[in-house]
Amino acid sequence: MAGRATYEDLWRVPDDVVAEIVDGELFTTPRPATPHAYVSSRLTAEIDIPFSRGRGGPGGWWILVEPELHVGEDVVVPDVAGWRHASLPVIPDAAFLTAPPDWACEVLSPSTERLDRARKLGVYARERVGFVWLINPRTRTLEVLRLAGTGWAIVATHADADVVRAQPFEAIELELASLWLPEKPPA
Repeated sequence: MAGRATYEDLWRVPDDVVAEIVDGELFTTPRPATPHAYVSSRLTAEIDIPFSRGRGGPGGWWILVEPELHVGEDVVVPDVAGWRHASLPVIPDAAFLTAPPDWACEVLSPSTERLDRARKLGVYARERVGFVWLINPRTRTLEVLRLAGTGWAIVATHADADVVRAQPFEAIELELASLWLPEKPPA
């Protein structure tokens, strides 16, 4: 492909891949494997009720899975993202959002880790996303990053079965063990 990628280029990508444009370059990655999908699903279940619905937590957030974000000339799709109601009073009825989230989560996989760490973190910093979580289901780790100037400060790194209060959702305890794909069915 010659020149900078455009939104029209995204329309030509098959439905079974995730397509993003970062720094004018088109990136395509396969749909997430089950460990990745499991983490995204479980994380959303854990934070949506207390933060979107206000049950067992403070409310005041919109939490969306794989929202398409158009920020500047970039089109990115975080695995999970959240907006405080003050930042996004109403979720628009649209194919994509232009308001950067207050928090984004990238679930790392072998096919996405380099893009997530090396390129998308730069987009999130430029757009002033306050917090980013990087979750690796293979190593069972959660890295909590906070925007510090134009870059990122590592607030905390958690692993395995830690029970954490992670910014910006420190109002609740998050049991990391609940995020990982179980090795056998629950009893």
